[in-house]
Amino acid sequence: MPITPPLSKGFGYGIVLGLGFAFAFGMILTTYVLKRYNREVQTSEMFSTAGRTVKSGLVASAVVSSWTWAATLLQSSGVAYRYGVSGPFWYASGATVQILLFATLAIELKRKAPNAHTFLEIIRARYGVYGHLVFTVFGLMTNILVTAMLLTGGSAVVTSLTGVPTAAACFLLPVGVVMYTIAGGIKATFLTDYVHTCMILIIILIFAFTAYTTNKNLGSPAKVYDLLTQAAKAHPVSGNADGSYLTMRSQEGAIFFVINLVGNFGTVFMDNGYYNKAIAASPVHALPGYVMGGLSWFAIPWLAATTMGLSALALESNPVFPTFPNRMPNDDVTAGLVLPYAAVALLGKGGAAATLLLVFMAVTSASSSEYIAVSSIFTYDIYQTYFNPQASGKMLINMAHSFVIIYAVLLAAFSTGLYYIGISMGYLYLMMGVIISSAVLPATLTLMWNKQNLAAAALSPILGLACSLIAWLVTAKKEYGNLSVASTGSNNPMLAGNVVALLSPCVFVPVLTYAFGPQNYDYKSMAAIRLANDADVAEAAHVDLEDIPGAATPTPTDHEAEQKKLQRASLIAKSMTCFLTFALLILWPMPMYGSGYIFSKKFFTGWVSVGILWMFCSAICVGLYPLFEGRHSMANTFKGIVKDLTGKRGAATLHGREGSGSEDSTPPVESDVKVATIVKEKEG
Repeated sequence: MPITPPLSKGFGYGIVLGLGFAFAFGMILTTYVLKRYNREVQTSEMFSTAGRTVKSGLVASAVVSSWTWAATLLQSSGVAYRYGVSGPFWYASGATVQILLFATLAIELKRKAPNAHTFLEIIRARYGVYGHLVFTVFGLMTNILVTAMLLTGGSAVVTSLTGVPTAAACFLLPVGVVMYTIAGGIKATFLTDYVHTCMILIIILIFAFTAYTTNKNLGSPAKVYDLLTQAAKAHPVSGNADGSYLTMRSQEGAIFFVINLVGNFGTVFMDNGYYNKAIAASPVHALPGYVMGGLSWFAIPWLAATTMGLSALALESNPVFPTFPNRMPNDDVTAGLVLPYAAVALLGKGGAAATLLLVFMAVTSASSSEYIAVSSIFTYDIYQTYFNPQASGKMLINMAHSFVIIYAVLLAAFSTGLYYIGISMGYLYLMMGVIISSAVLPATLTLMWNKQNLAAAALSPILGLACSLIAWLVTAKKEYGNLSVASTGSNNPMLAGNVVALLSPCVFVPVLTYAFGPQNYDYKSMAAIRLANDADVAEAAHVDLEDIPGAATPTPTDHEAEQKKLQRASLIAKSMTCFLTFALLILWPMPMYGSGYIFSKKFFTGWVSVGILWMFCSAICVGLYPLFEGRHSMANTFKGIVKDLTGKRGAATLHGREGSGSEDSTPPVESDVKVATIVKEKEG
């Protein structure tokens, strides 16, 4: 074990299990409240899509939470430790643009397949069984890699800080997540994502203010700057301008940037979890939700790594650092232990506890999204499609619950196996693009280009994967003379594999499309996807199916109005996301990279200050704005609870919430509904 754990095993088990059960209990209670006061019955549609009524603030917080993996905090701090100030920026910008670009795809999804449950349903509607099976495999590989990365990174931190065995952490971290995911479905992930995101933002701000204002060994950006200058003299960074940690000109950092950029296209565009959130969003809220979420997320790895990665560099020559007098071993950096070591150096046991809480929030919030994503694939794309096309709503719910449990157990076992053979979170993070990115372009063109045919869609990912594996392994063998975890995990082999994976379909898709003839698809079969039949579930709950949020059938007029809004949103999305992508990848970083500018003390102070201000803006977007958007629903629910407790009336209901157009109207009372029913019967 690298260091003596600063916290006890009991504390570790308490956080992992105690908080998990607390969230599970909270979601069970929330599910009951939503059913009683908002008519939100847990149908199969509600479990997988939240009735397609989620607003932009909650979408933004869910995007931030889902994209804040353990790797977001741990890997970004590791690259800051290795490459200096460039590492956090390359990590943040290289993983933000995918969310921004995905906003365009989310709008196209809402336009062309308004009733879809998963992205793979859309693939099947356009390409049939063969295309569907290919993308199902790539989609599941994406979910497996992401979940394994979450568990390997999270368990390594739990073990380092508390001494809880890694295998135990792999199996116990998902327990609470599985419970609240089953209790509340995707709505549970939206609500718990909000809580998790708020806690993550607060803890990162605590770390930032401690490092840059109050810590006795650091205490200001100027002091950190001086210590980083000393660190560069003691161990200069190969490939950085003048060996400095305070420059954007970093050769290895730029290589990581390309790997990061390419790999994360796969984990966004091939992860059914992001399509689930787009599907669950109310049509007019998908675009602002994803744009706010992407820009809000940028501050998290940027500030977290600029604080913790640079604090580790500044403090590792100080006796307060856990590995003093030695530098951190490379294996510990790869395992993601820079942030926890820096937290212990800054705040002692309090820092260790805060890190444990931070990582627990990151792992559980992102993994819940993965469980729902995989459950949706197995329920709708495998079970209902190939085994039981006439499955009832109740049967679909039961299957979804079962698949959540089965997947959680299998991935805990898989992650434990990875730990024992020496595969860490850092290795998985760099490798994921090699495996999955060849499917990104064909998947995107399914919604964006009507000429791509079945041959191009089904064969390009397979051919791209073969090419990327060859490029990755041949480069490793040629450079290092062997194939091992160390050689295949190095930057150049990973760079070759990732770039080939993403770009090879640029050749395969047009060649195969025009060799076998363009499809000229009209998107009608996507629009023909229908909602699941949840009449049996609604009947068992004694609720009219039309009263359940999102279950009402829209009128032709409503549908036409919605399509006009989505058409306008599509144009805005394409122009906005292109500009923001250009700004984050070219306009901001490249002049500093090209000039080899080394930060002055004032510039570094401004750099840190912008990061902190950006984090406060993120807190407003994903912390306060969702409360503002949901104020009417919360007020109605609270009034219903108070009147229930005082015995003044029965449960309130929100009828036709999606189509009513107003949240200010007072919901009818259950007793009023009964009276109206009696009057109708008498009149009849």
